[in-house]
Formats: sequence, C-alpha cells, structure tokens
Amino acid sequence: MSESPYTVSDVMTHTVVAVGSEAPFKEIVQLLDQWKASALPVLAGEGRVIGVVSEADLLPKEEFRNGNGNGSNFDERLKANAVTAGELMSTPAVTVHADAGLAEAARIMARRHVKRLPVVDGVGMLQGIVSRSDLLKVFLRSDEEIADEIRSSVLGLLPITSVLEVSVTEGVVTLSGSMPERALVPVVARAVRAVEGVVDVQLDLSHR
Repeated sequence: MSESPYTVSDVMTHTVVAVGSEAPFKEIVQLLDQWKASALPVLAGEGRVIGVVSEADLLPKEEFRNGNGNGSNFDERLKANAVTAGELMSTPAVTVHADAGLAEAARIMARRHVKRLPVVDGVGMLQGIVSRSDLLKVFLRSDEEIADEIRSSVLGLLPITSVLEVSVTEGVVTLSGSMPERALVPVVARAVRAVEGVVDVQLDLSHR
C-alpha cells in the first residue's frame, strides 16, 4: 500500500522574493512588508541559497537602539550592528528539497521552529518556498477526491476476500465492511490515514 504521492513541489510557491548578500537593511524590511513575508532567502551566484534573513534577525536593531538588551547573547548584539543581508542572515539555511514529502517538510518546520522553508534542488539552487499554510492545502481536497484515492490506492490492493466500503465527510473517513484477518485492520487504517487530506479515520469492521 503506497502513500499519497504529494510532495513539496505540489504545494510550494514558485515565485519567490529573495535578496543577495549585499542587500541593505532597509530594503529587506521594505520587501518583507511589501510581500507580507516573514523571511527571505539570501542567494549567491545564480541562485544558490546561502542563508535566510527573517524578522527575528532584524529585531535586535530595535532592541539595542537605546543601549538596552543587556541579557541578550553575542549573536544578537552582532546583528544589532549589521547592515546587510549577509551580516544579518541565519546560516546555513534550513531548506527542503522539492521532492520531499509534506510530512518531512512539516517535521523540519516543527523541529527548527521556522514558518517557511526555501525549496532547493540537489545543488542548493532555489526552486520555490513552502510555508505552513501551503502544507495545509491538502485539507482543501474534496471528500470525493479523497474517497476515490482510498478506493484505488488502498482498498484496491487488499485481498479479494475483503469487502469494504468507504465514505468521507469533512475529511473524516469511515471504513465499513468485513476483512478476513483482524491483523490487517491497523495496516489499512495507517494506509488510509496517510492519504493527504484525511482528518481522521473511523472503523466499523467485522472479521470472518
């Protein structure tokens, strides 16, 4: 049973606003405001991602404006004096590959505490950007589309002796019918839950 083939490239934004390492502080602020973004990739050469400059990287400039911030760390003090993207950026950049699964992208965001990830190819060239909201797009799939995928990619691979029906309401999948072995139930449940857009799985099964 295979999982849904959704990858980062299916949901990412292809048009990305980025800056070079020499971009000045004020230009970065203006771009963040203009594009309603929280971070910008920093590029070198023909588009290789070398870092990311975020709102958090810019805030020390305000924090230290009046000589405050005595409890701040050394990196924040350096950023308070920085004037270009290369000095401000967090590096190495936390990125994801375009062919990565959505679950992998979600795990990276959660573990690294970032809201968006530059999407790169095998040599680090910028391909797009994926945000938390992009990862939620799969939950916009219709109930009919989800049910069709479950029937073809999950139920279609079960033993012929399995008689199952699937219904989907607001992303909640209900499986009803009979299966030849109880041991198959958790396997089927996991496979159904792996289909993109599934909110929950409810089982109403009997075993012969």
